[in-house]
Amino acid sequence: MAERRSPAPLLFRRRSSGEIQNLATVSSSLLPAFGTIVDDGYLNLKNYIIAPYDRRYRWWQTFLVVLVLYSAWASIFELAFKRAATGNLTKVDLVVDGFFAIDIILTFFVAYLDKSTYLLVDDHRKIALRYVTRLWFFMDVASTLPFQLMFNNSRGKRPASEAFAFLNLLRLWRLWRVSDLFKRLEKDINFSYFWTRLLKLICVTLLAVHSSGCIYYWLAYNHKVSKETWIGSLVQDFKNRSIWLGYTYSIYWAIVTLTTVGYGDLHAVNMQEKIFEVFYMLFNIGLTAYIIGNMTNLIVHAAVRTFAMRDAINELLRYASKNRLPQGLSEQMLAHMQLKFKTAELQQEEVLQDLPKAIRSSIAQHLFHETVEKAYLFRGVSEDLIVQLVSEMKAEYFPPKVEILLQNEIPTDFYILVSGAVDVVTNTNGVEQSLSKLGSADLAGEIGVIFNIPQPFTVRTKRLSQVIRISHHHFKQMVQPHSEDGKKIISNFIQYLKGLKQDVLQEIPFLQEMLGDPSIEVCLTNPNSI
Repeated sequence: MAERRSPAPLLFRRRSSGEIQNLATVSSSLLPAFGTIVDDGYLNLKNYIIAPYDRRYRWWQTFLVVLVLYSAWASIFELAFKRAATGNLTKVDLVVDGFFAIDIILTFFVAYLDKSTYLLVDDHRKIALRYVTRLWFFMDVASTLPFQLMFNNSRGKRPASEAFAFLNLLRLWRLWRVSDLFKRLEKDINFSYFWTRLLKLICVTLLAVHSSGCIYYWLAYNHKVSKETWIGSLVQDFKNRSIWLGYTYSIYWAIVTLTTVGYGDLHAVNMQEKIFEVFYMLFNIGLTAYIIGNMTNLIVHAAVRTFAMRDAINELLRYASKNRLPQGLSEQMLAHMQLKFKTAELQQEEVLQDLPKAIRSSIAQHLFHETVEKAYLFRGVSEDLIVQLVSEMKAEYFPPKVEILLQNEIPTDFYILVSGAVDVVTNTNGVEQSLSKLGSADLAGEIGVIFNIPQPFTVRTKRLSQVIRISHHHFKQMVQPHSEDGKKIISNFIQYLKGLKQDVLQEIPFLQEMLGDPSIEVCLTNPNSI
């Protein structure tokens, strides 16, 4: 029974040996099927077997793509311009065909992926049998045979000469390599998707222009009466003129017709040319639609967030107008909506929610761990508790002059200010009074959460501010198992309350009485009181 290898260990081996420069290359590697058992016995392929995702093999395939581009150009060019087929291009063709012959031999040593088990097969016999029994092998061989030499040797024998010239077009089969390369580049984050697609569209257009121009010239060259052809009516004795003169005329006609400009200086003269132009223009309709559709998608994709933002803002303005909301409240809603779209690229909630929890926690630790450590409430607590708290916190942005907390609202969350500044204000009998200002690493809303009372103050942003918040439920759930940390948090909280200004304490009448009671610290340091 043939031995099959899981591709997973090879992926690990590549990474450990330094062949993988970053984790992004995993996207181009093979993945094992679910349930595949990986053990040390599968760390290496058989001798003289190449992994299909091996870097050196990928570079070889990329080099062949360059040769494919030459083959696609030369095969059609040599069909139309027979004199070019007998010159230096013949030697280049033989060298290029030699490289593709080497690739055919290499293919017999490249492991393949079994679609039923999703495992790499490295058995020599199975690899060879799979290759030779498929169309790919026969087309690879046929496109590599030196038909150009046969064409040169058969000169003067018109039927054989034409047959070998057309067989030389089999080299166009190699274009599938270019298609595969573009598919891989489109998925590779190291390359811009926009420029990759644009380059693909340019290549398709150039191939269409080159092919149609050469075929049109071939029709004229093989017509019995030279003067009754599109180019013969303008250039006398064009068959004996420079090859590049004819090629220039051909490309000029192809571009003018493709772009539907149609100056009329070059036009079909005989019936064969008219039939070809009919099909070519029908083809141009499809090609133009393909190019315009792709370009439209690329451009619209870049502006889709702008469209979404404008639609959301228009809906919000209609809602505010319909419900006759105050001007100040409407402006706050508008500012918050604009900020939401501006900060979407920073928050990337849609992306983060698809990541494993461990990665999301690591991101949160990197961004907010230092800020939480500086907050007065968590000074001196264990590292474990801080890590747990940071993992459960959510980041938000608030624009200037927007309320984060409202006085007398039910406490559900408290906030730690990461950047920006906020005002703590109170409203008594319709008179608003500013009590204090908070900056980076300061807390807001913790008094209402810890005492479980309505929020005593309104907290309003002064400028663009970033905060992280945690819910009362999660906070209590994480602190209760850490009794010592709970005592430290309450001790920090009491010390903070004792340092509050008198005008702040007056807004919470029971605080003064509570802080004067010696037993209050013993009562609050019970973690269950949080």
